Amino acid sequence: MNVQIRPMKPEDYDAVIALWRRAGLPFEPHGRDSRAALAQQIRSSGHLMFVAEADGQIIGTVFGSYDGRKGWINRLAVDPRYRRQGLAQQLIKRAEEALAREGLIIVAALVEAPNEPSLELFRKLGYEERRDIVYFRKFLRNRK
Repeated sequence: MNVQIRPMKPEDYDAVIALWRRAGLPFEPHGRDSRAALAQQIRSSGHLMFVAEADGQIIGTVFGSYDGRKGWINRLAVDPRYRRQGLAQQLIKRAEEALAREGLIIVAALVEAPNEPSLELFRKLGYEERRDIVYFRKFLRNRK
């Protein structure tokens, strides 16, 4: 399989959303994952957003982000037909390298508890599991 990992472009939007659907990744098409929102993210931090492409089809994504002191792995998804071939590891490595170029030394990921394959992947890659943290969130605007 000849896979190219490259930065995401705004014109990848439809293919990325289709991948997320195939992969079962939840997304908010009228919020943070809208076409306009992702285009803005690409303009501001596209050097941290990657897609994996094989035979002209997007088969994987990973978005890196950071809060000034810690890097984050977000939106990791691999097409079910291409899983268990090391692609998720390659995507994470690419995001880690991009975050390291930003000067970050800590990278974290939030994984939903029932997603055992992702939990195992991050363990395998040397991520420390923390069970002593409670995640809170608040929406500052109404969700559509």
